Amino acid sequence: MSPKLTKFVDSLPIPETLKPIKKNKNGAYYEVTMEEFRQKLHRDLPPTRLWGYNGQFPGPTFEVHQNEPIQVKWINNLPQRHLLPVDQSIFHEHGGNLPEVRTVTHLHGSETTSDSDGYPEAWFTNGFEEVGPFFKRKVYEYPNHQRAAALWYHDHAMGITRLNVYAGLAGMYIIRDRKEQSFSLPAGKYEIPLIIQDRSFQNDGSLFYPSQPNNPPENLPNPSITPFFLGDKIVVNGKVWPFLEVEPRKYRLRILNASNTRAYQLYLDSEQPFYQIGTDGGLLSKTIEIEKISIEPAERIDVIIDFSKYRGETITLKNDLGPNADPEDETDDIMQFRVRLPLSEDDRHRIPKHLASIPSLKGNKITAIRTLKLNGTTDEWGRPLLLLNNKRWIDPVTELPLLGTTEIWSLMNITNFTHPIHIHLIQFQILDRRPFDLNLYQSNGQIVYTGEAKPPEPNERGWKDTVAAHSAEITRVIIRFAPYTGDYVWHCHILEHEDYEMMRPFTVIESDKSDERD
Repeated sequence: MSPKLTKFVDSLPIPETLKPIKKNKNGAYYEVTMEEFRQKLHRDLPPTRLWGYNGQFPGPTFEVHQNEPIQVKWINNLPQRHLLPVDQSIFHEHGGNLPEVRTVTHLHGSETTSDSDGYPEAWFTNGFEEVGPFFKRKVYEYPNHQRAAALWYHDHAMGITRLNVYAGLAGMYIIRDRKEQSFSLPAGKYEIPLIIQDRSFQNDGSLFYPSQPNNPPENLPNPSITPFFLGDKIVVNGKVWPFLEVEPRKYRLRILNASNTRAYQLYLDSEQPFYQIGTDGGLLSKTIEIEKISIEPAERIDVIIDFSKYRGETITLKNDLGPNADPEDETDDIMQFRVRLPLSEDDRHRIPKHLASIPSLKGNKITAIRTLKLNGTTDEWGRPLLLLNNKRWIDPVTELPLLGTTEIWSLMNITNFTHPIHIHLIQFQILDRRPFDLNLYQSNGQIVYTGEAKPPEPNERGWKDTVAAHSAEITRVIIRFAPYTGDYVWHCHILEHEDYEMMRPFTVIESDKSDERD
């Protein structure tokens, strides 16, 4: 059991903005080093041993502008032994005996070439001494052609993403454009990134991550991957249950769920609304006033909170655990806002009603409709084994979309829980979700719908790169595969699932008839 910690005793840190080393004809050039270090995550905890980009947890924030490309050299300066338990049994299909510490960085949500995407097998070790079988590249290029959005970067190494991200390898990446800047949105010190994660700790301050599942089967390898992991403390921007002092004015919060498994149901105990203006792929078409927001692992939400009527009050950002929550579960709290700072200047920022034009993909010619099952089985040791379309990573590639074409992917979830599905390279649109009788399907394979198809929630009606595919539902997304060809992946973003086979490659191939990019 993690040590008991007092809530709201540490001020919220704001990750520093990364500065380029130089600029050349190819754009700004950055170098980012993955390092081991110790950082104090709570007043009453000894410093915690962590891994982070540039020796920080979370990593520094990239701020870039649309159509201004950058180059990043990702440098692995980590030790040869992992600080968390590595299960080697899940690598036997990949040749076994992989280096214990290996990394490759993925810019989540980015439209970039495949050799800069952070392919899971493009890992490398300290000093770039060993590299995986794909894309032996030291400097990654990010063109930043896409619209303004909050992306994030994190490790994506085959089989150990859950451990590397849990150790600290994650950070935010913000793209700006003129459209966004035309609105009078809160900016500067009134725009705050919130990277929400859950963690558990030992009494000495070290991270706790289980070496085996609860009640492991006999003869199970040790260490052994767990099917999920929920920490018992909430960490925001590298502090456990922090507080932020704010002025009585509007603030813009760029919220990222960077947890391994945990989804959140966010609300404010003041019963005031969030004004959601954006999602994974940037601004929505209009502002959504909403009192509770669901956010799955890897999803982002862009919200404005108006503190102007709450001078002197303390407001807690909460997580609704539901009516059957364990009373000992403390993860119902995220952080506090203390409206105690004097108003430094008049608040001239506004909450716009209309935001951006989002052209629907529904009018595009559909070249393929794919039904892709999210299903589960067990492995030789009796461990849960979650799969995509009943296939493993090493099986031949079955999704080969043509460049510039549009497809509909129907994600049929026949497991008993939600999977956040992430597709690399592109931003997609959610069409609908339709429930079906799961018990009947599992007994005879027959699909019988139990309700009508429901459109996405209003705050999901924008560009997305991660979608919550709920149990006993068929979730349909529409995707235009552009602007690059090459090898990419799609996977569940519960990292414990991704690491053990719930990830599949897909390849975008050249087509003479592909349309020009929109």
